[in-house]
Amino acid sequence: MAAEPGSPERTDASDALLRPVRPLNAFEDTVSRLLQTIRLGLLQPGESLPPERDLAARLGVSRDTLREAIKSLAEAGYLVSRRGRYGGTFLADELPAPTGDAARPTRADIDDTMRLREILEVGAARMAAGRTLTATERQALSGRLADVRGADGADYRRLDSRLHLAIAEAAGVPSLVPLVAQNRMRLNELLDHIPLLARNIAHSDEQHDAIVAAILAGDADTAAETMAAHVRGSATLLHGFLD
Repeated sequence: MAAEPGSPERTDASDALLRPVRPLNAFEDTVSRLLQTIRLGLLQPGESLPPERDLAARLGVSRDTLREAIKSLAEAGYLVSRRGRYGGTFLADELPAPTGDAARPTRADIDDTMRLREILEVGAARMAAGRTLTATERQALSGRLADVRGADGADYRRLDSRLHLAIAEAAGVPSLVPLVAQNRMRLNELLDHIPLLARNIAHSDEQHDAIVAAILAGDADTAAETMAAHVRGSATLLHGFLD
């Protein structure tokens, strides 16, 4: 996928998600990987998918399997296929809205998601701060942070997800990124049940600033402690609204 104009190269997260699928569930896994890429904001509205040959190779599936997955997502309203010189497969300008009929999550659902998030993301922040980051990695973190700072309510959770994936990438453990992505999708499903609160967003922005600053400064303890507080704040809100 091409990087956005003026933004850091978007490679590691999409590379980690668009990785070879399991052969026994090739179609289902292909749909899942494409959906993760879409729902976590790694593909922008109106942006094209990589060429079919390249995408099939990255996913380790046949072009027939990829075409079936793309057709299914087009029928569901996520993708649009266009013919002609500038044709290809593009993310729909407007994605399907959540159905809103999902069962209300239980306290156990929230605890499971948030405790796993704490394990994954606090560790990611600590490891990222303990590494000597490349200029590209530092730029990616700063860029994703700036994106969240400037987000409106409708785009906040997508850009928030991208920042947290960038932190996972900066940890330097490639297999961590898809784990954080999967957990993040579960988190976003929970967050869809509660409203965005302006004060909580402002507080989250302050914590994001502190986390990224600590990572860039190599302060592992502060990065981990601030991430832990950030995760627990989200858990508190979810329990408050949904318990």
